[in-house]
Amino acid sequence: MQKMGANILDHERGKVEFRVFAFRKKEVALVLKNGPTGDPDNPGLSIIPMQEETPHIYSTCIEGRGLDLLYKFRIADEGDLPDPRSRFQPEGVHGFSQVIDPGSYRWRAGNWKGKRPGELIIYELHTGTFTPQGTFKAITERLDYLQELGVNALELMPVCQTPGKWNWGYDGANLFSVNNNYGTPDELKELIDNCHLRGFAVILDVVYNHFGPEGNYLSAYGPYFTQKHQTAWGAAVNFDDRHSAWTRAMVLDNVRYWLEEYRFDGLRLDAVHAIKDESRTHILQEMAATARQIAVGEGREIFLIAESDENNVKIINTPEKGGYGIDVQWMDDFHHVIHTALTGEKQGYYQDYNGLEGLEKVSKNYLYTGEYSPFREQNRGSDASQNPGEQFVVFIQNHDQVGNRAGGERLSVLVDFPFLKAACGLMFFSPYIPLLFMGEEYAEKNPFLFFTNYEDPVLKKAVSSGRREEFLDFGWEDFPDPEDDRTFYASRLTPFSDWTAENKALWTFYRDIIHLRKTHPALCQLSKEHTEVEVDREKKLVTFMRWQRENKLTALFNLGREEIKITPRKGKQILNSEWRKYGGRLDESETTTLLKGNMLVFEEK
Repeated sequence: MQKMGANILDHERGKVEFRVFAFRKKEVALVLKNGPTGDPDNPGLSIIPMQEETPHIYSTCIEGRGLDLLYKFRIADEGDLPDPRSRFQPEGVHGFSQVIDPGSYRWRAGNWKGKRPGELIIYELHTGTFTPQGTFKAITERLDYLQELGVNALELMPVCQTPGKWNWGYDGANLFSVNNNYGTPDELKELIDNCHLRGFAVILDVVYNHFGPEGNYLSAYGPYFTQKHQTAWGAAVNFDDRHSAWTRAMVLDNVRYWLEEYRFDGLRLDAVHAIKDESRTHILQEMAATARQIAVGEGREIFLIAESDENNVKIINTPEKGGYGIDVQWMDDFHHVIHTALTGEKQGYYQDYNGLEGLEKVSKNYLYTGEYSPFREQNRGSDASQNPGEQFVVFIQNHDQVGNRAGGERLSVLVDFPFLKAACGLMFFSPYIPLLFMGEEYAEKNPFLFFTNYEDPVLKKAVSSGRREEFLDFGWEDFPDPEDDRTFYASRLTPFSDWTAENKALWTFYRDIIHLRKTHPALCQLSKEHTEVEVDREKKLVTFMRWQRENKLTALFNLGREEIKITPRKGKQILNSEWRKYGGRLDESETTTLLKGNMLVFEEK
């Protein structure tokens, strides 16, 4: 298939080709901003008719007008619209698209081969709130910090163009456009290149279950949506109705775009349970095949990570086993078990969890493997006991679990300081891929709230009422207005210069436990078979055992409110969350007492 959008054919002659899918449209024209020949009704615009080269595909080619062109497509009966394949929207979702030269950036990390999923220690961040500047350049300048912490993979929340000045990114209206609030396409490539030079993999969140409501002109171009299915966002993205081939081609091109043109190592697919597709071959399976084809062709590791709350092992099983072949899946159950154990919360979907009782099972499998869910009022889940640990990402915080609370409260304001270290330890002792949410590593107290900046006044009101309905199950009535600028500013991270001694102590704990996770043979192999968990429900004592050949680690966690006397254990004590350097009150010596929230690790060889 010919390349869609704007593509430079000859730099010296300034030759640019434009191509667009416009389903059953009578006339399509290219509109250039500040063109030499004006439109009588719109001075400063140049109108160039496009030819229908094949049914529904219109194209034209121009020369000698430069390469940094601003353009739209004029669709009969629809008006002048941004390019749905635009690489950059310097004027926002409603403005003119800009021609971008994808070859202008000179990559330096040409020998980068990537990382296998089992090696990953992921750090999830939102570009706009991770630094005061909120840009790709500012993240690049903080890579020293992340390298010292020890993480080896960055996961960027969506970076495609969204309405206004700020947004989480899941309301993207231009799938191929880099958000102009964060920087240029080349600045995003520079960030990825610098990450690769330092040994970081880079993962991008992408959203294919719906497209943002403002600035979304896809329906004017063709049958990208269907009434065959309904979702929380209205009509479903058309993956299986009449003429769905066009939607499928666009989405698969988008997968290729981020992996090939930007050299991302992986994509995290948002809420795949909301992708409606009854086709013979599910679109997820086609995405997985596309990613594998690129990985083989480029000789590097590439992976797809699915987010789903259904505990559906079909997503990560191979096609030979009747699955879709996605590499990795988020496991919400792990978070929910630990969160309810530490906070005692039972609202909403937390009513399905009984705290510590689930830790033994979620170290081997989903918690819900077909059992009845009181919250969903139906059976939920499937058996993943035979799937390896490297197929699951676990976390004690992430953007959803923090930001979808009414007050955006992080775990650091819900539990006492010692329990933050215990929760961290449970995550890193699990046989799964760990994910940190920005700020977690030093007990950030600022919330991470849901914020938007729509230009449409109707949407501004709708987003607030919509959030209120979402919170009914949790009994949350008061929350900051997503459209208030203060909501965004309140969500930015605390500068290092304002860190407290407690912040620094927790950061040191995270750094040390990440180092242990990456270097100790018993932890760096994600083996569920070499993992055992025992829970003493009365004492709220959790024992985690991990081993690999002769190397064995035993971690004890006191998740209760009382001190626990323990018998001396074999081996050497190598980590204690209550050491003074971690903000505790113990010297680095042996102990037979577990303080509340205490994590104690013994090494036996």
